[in-house]
Amino acid sequence: MSKVIKVGLVMKSLQADFFQAMQSGAIEFASSRSDIELICVGTQSQTEVEEQVALVRSLIRQGVDAIVLVPIDSKVLVAPAAEAVRAGIAVVNIDIMLDAEHLRQADVHIPFVGPDNLVAAYEVGKCLCAHLSAGDDVAIIEGLPTADNAQQRKAGFQKAIEESRLHVVASVPANWETGQAALVFDEVWKVRPQLKGVFCSNDAMALGVLDVMRQRETYLPIVGFDNDISAQPYLRDGKLLATVDIFSAQLAVFGIEHALKMLVGDAADEGVFLTPFLLID
Repeated sequence: MSKVIKVGLVMKSLQADFFQAMQSGAIEFASSRSDIELICVGTQSQTEVEEQVALVRSLIRQGVDAIVLVPIDSKVLVAPAAEAVRAGIAVVNIDIMLDAEHLRQADVHIPFVGPDNLVAAYEVGKCLCAHLSAGDDVAIIEGLPTADNAQQRKAGFQKAIEESRLHVVASVPANWETGQAALVFDEVWKVRPQLKGVFCSNDAMALGVLDVMRQRETYLPIVGFDNDISAQPYLRDGKLLATVDIFSAQLAVFGIEHALKMLVGDAADEGVFLTPFLLID
């Protein structure tokens, strides 16, 4: 394929460490290739669903050859993704899985490239459980409820919790945001002062929880997810027990590589292609 291939990368909040790393990794990869023109776009926050829909449709109008998509909402983003497929664009879903039933109803096939969030959350959840005793009260700080990875991470935490016979006294969403996590955790801790541990569905929210603990000068065992650079000092000093590295800088690259192969018929246009994760403790 001799022409320059236009690839659109659609992310969530570009304010987040995770997506800044993803964008940097994608740009570095594209800069090493003379045959790729990369267009990186994203939202300001983790919840701007309609803005993300508009970004996908803008890329369709620009006539890109491929779109690599991290959907904010696993159901809502199916419609614009399906429009892209029907326009002849190679679409690859990364990181957060699009809803299978909505894809079926739209009658399109889109491959998923990303980690097994349930298994990864289960593994990091077991790290926290090892520091607690049966019957201890714990809380889960969830991501955006309409995102598949938030649901899978919650399910992974719950599996670890059930096996260790812990008691979930609160499971509340904070939509992946640090500030929201601080607010909801502060309320949970006021109501449940006997809390013994906290499971956070990403490191950004873990930072909010840790800020509340810092203000109270009491640190409970806590785990996160993503291995964000801003959370690493807390790992080093033990205030964050563990996190999961899903290699944010490489996730978009995995998706772009799959899309390039789809364009020449060397990769499937449907199915699940799992990427690695690493437990960091």
